[in-house]
Amino acid sequence: MAPFSNEGRGLAWGVLGVALFSLTLPATRAAVAHLDPWFVASGRALLAAMVAAAVLLATRQKLPTRAQFRSLALSSLGVVFGFPFFVTWAMQHVPATHGAVVLALLPLATAAAGALVAHERPSRGFWAVGILGSLVVIGFALRHGGGTLEAADLALLAAIVCAALGYAIGAKASAGLGGWQTISWSLVICIPLLVPLALAFAPRATTGIPASAWAGFFYLALVSQYLGFFAWYHGLALGGIARVGQVQLLQPFMTLAASALLIGEALHADEIFFAAVVVALVALGRRMPVRRA
Repeated sequence: MAPFSNEGRGLAWGVLGVALFSLTLPATRAAVAHLDPWFVASGRALLAAMVAAAVLLATRQKLPTRAQFRSLALSSLGVVFGFPFFVTWAMQHVPATHGAVVLALLPLATAAAGALVAHERPSRGFWAVGILGSLVVIGFALRHGGGTLEAADLALLAAIVCAALGYAIGAKASAGLGGWQTISWSLVICIPLLVPLALAFAPRATTGIPASAWAGFFYLALVSQYLGFFAWYHGLALGGIARVGQVQLLQPFMTLAASALLIGEALHADEIFFAAVVVALVALGRRMPVRRA
């Protein structure tokens, strides 16, 4: 692979996007400790949408076409509503370190969504390694749930499905719109729904809410919900959804480290072991060929 090929540049942008997303779980934990979880989920998207609207106006972007609006609406169901709401609920019940390992399924789900939406064709070896990694992650969830999936694990799995489909549809739209324009319009078209939700669950008084909660909230709004997608959609469009989606294998390590450093969550040996096994398997899958449409 040439060092400056579309795939190489796409992988680089993808790594940047994953790095920006990696604090999402600990930031959510910090926010929901003192703010209503539904305010966190809707408020983060509303604040990001307001910033996006200002950016679109300042740069005088043309309105998307009717077909592009349909894609944006579908993508927003996953990345503006589905993923944030499911993750926010889950982070009330499990540590960010636990969520990081379960979300290691996201690269496989993203590859599947790329095959469904963008007609990419990963090889059998790619799927075999990805499925094995998925089984390892499910085993981790069952072990920590006492032999059954916890409700929070089910919410995280729903978040994975939402994110994967939202990523794939958004990446396809960004090929014509551009990465930052895609996430900006995806947020702006949701404002009519986000305003009543955010107002309904907004805190009635801000006294007593520590700075750490607001820091987590603003990170979610400005980075996880907005700026991270600038790099992420651009990388997926350049390098391919399945291929670039695999750089999410770095996210468990980044999130585990961030959770320990920023919010003092303990790192357990089995969490590190499971995460390392999954990362190794998905890294092996990156060596398998993927045919793009």
